[in-house]
Amino acid sequence: MCEHHPQCPPADAPERDSARLVAFHPEQGWGLLCNGVVIFDDAGELLPDGRSVSAGSDYLARAA
Repeated sequence: MCEHHPQCPPADAPERDSARLVAFHPEQGWGLLCNGVVIFDDAGELLPDGRSVSAGSDYLARAA
């Protein structure tokens, strides 16, 4: 999906939020990252597979 060099981290990586922003809608409170993650103003996230990650969640640490 990512054509940047170096490539953006995948959606399941702990550093997924460092991917490049490809769409930003501050009036609606969300942005889309290159790796398919939707980020929200409240720091919550929606992963490409439909799972949600709440603000401050250690979701991936528990899933690993």
